[in-house]
Amino acid sequence: QVQLVESGGGLVQAGGSLRLSCVASGRTFSMYGMGWFRQAPGKEREFVAAIRRSGDNTAYADSVKGRFTISRDNTRNTMYLQMNTLKPEDTAVYHCAARRSLSMSLPAQPSEYAYWGQGTQVTVSS
Repeated sequence: QVQLVESGGGLVQAGGSLRLSCVASGRTFSMYGMGWFRQAPGKEREFVAAIRRSGDNTAYADSVKGRFTISRDNTRNTMYLQMNTLKPEDTAVYHCAARRSLSMSLPAQPSEYAYWGQGTQVTVSS
């Protein structure tokens, strides 16, 4: 089992940047595929980005492609989401998620992830 804690959210103006972090407990972080999801008020939780266990491949939602970058440091049990050129529509609670699987896939469905953090609020003002 793994526990996840996000940090790095905040209030930023449109066009600005933020870097989110997700720290995982335990010594088997490298066994987990990881993802970032977000949920705005009144909306479904939506996929943002995913990264394989080794970090050698990534996937992004079309809405963030070219602006966001997902990465991980397995030596620090930490995953990151660098968010640039933020827009008001990026406002949401951002959650990190983990899945322990031998699969090489990068799933975008929340149901594929067994472990979730509590989330960190990102607010982008216009």
